[in-house]
Amino acid sequence: MVDLLGQYAKIKPEVDQAILDVVESSAYINGPEVKNFQKELEQYLSVKHVIPCANGTDGLQIAMMALGLKPGDEVITATFTYVATAEVIALLGLTPVLVDVDPKTFNINIDDARAAITPKTKAIVPVHLFGQCAHMEPLLELASEHNLYVVEDTAQAIGADYTFSNGTKAKAGTMGTVAATSFFPSKNLGCYGDGGAIFTNDDDLAAKIRKVANHGQSVRYYHDEVGVNSRLDSIQAAILRRKLPHLDEYNAAREKAAAFYDQAFADVDALTTPFRSDYSTHVFHQYTLQLDPKLDRNALVEYIQSKNIPAMIYYPVALHMQKAYKSERYLVGDFAVTERLVDSVFSLPMHTELSEDQLEFITHTVKDFINNQS
Repeated sequence: MVDLLGQYAKIKPEVDQAILDVVESSAYINGPEVKNFQKELEQYLSVKHVIPCANGTDGLQIAMMALGLKPGDEVITATFTYVATAEVIALLGLTPVLVDVDPKTFNINIDDARAAITPKTKAIVPVHLFGQCAHMEPLLELASEHNLYVVEDTAQAIGADYTFSNGTKAKAGTMGTVAATSFFPSKNLGCYGDGGAIFTNDDDLAAKIRKVANHGQSVRYYHDEVGVNSRLDSIQAAILRRKLPHLDEYNAAREKAAAFYDQAFADVDALTTPFRSDYSTHVFHQYTLQLDPKLDRNALVEYIQSKNIPAMIYYPVALHMQKAYKSERYLVGDFAVTERLVDSVFSLPMHTELSEDQLEFITHTVKDFINNQS
């Protein structure tokens, strides 16, 4: 699904030197590379505070811990997303309240989020799914109206731009109360292991986040509260520093590949290509299509894979249908959009190194299957 080796080959000398420099400095934890990456990412995002951490899931957990959410508090998020989003909510003893998604963008449905608010609701977690921002302006207005925190999950959309109705722009992850991202290797900005970060423009919250991420201490050996141990190591930070200047280039390459797919599938009635909203750019962490339900999606994926083309289903089971998150409050049919998506979506290879020959082969393979089924 991603060509990490091809991407590495293009920046091999600078990455190799960066890793060697860390090894020779022996500054493996919280070294200069971590601090410099933090500053450079703050500049790129135009956000006041970036707090690196060990992974994106930790980032979400630390953000919610720093907000002071208590067991029993309700947190609203979408049911069509990766499990980590709800996992940290449940792990902290909070109550995940799942809602459906928009049928076009696959991001959280604002009307459904509004209907799910109760006196126990304390936060909303919009997931910028597959590389496109959730509709943040109405969501921020809703949160302000009910005095709720907004925790952006921007693991799949770093670098995406959101445009407000007045024309101002903001990067994904910089609009809510706080945000978390992942630097998992396959992400648009990925390291060569695990990594993550938390973003906020709130000075006091940033100080709290740093404390929580560092065993609950701001002064060594003086622990003011229960915290965790979560940090980005210097080698991963060094790699991310060398890749960050290429992020816009990487995202543009993904958008170019997506445009090729769009054109190739434009006349295929059985396929619905990804929707682009007018308020957000799309950085295509995934290129996810919908197949006509009259055709067998699983058979299509198996056929594609039989041609040595990676293909994945993101996501085959919605959160409200997972054993860990089933609840009497959710019934089959309550999430009509998501329940249709889990049976119809599939994702094709999407990365920075896709060649035109590869794209031709992929699209012809998909169309061959559909034509044979028609």
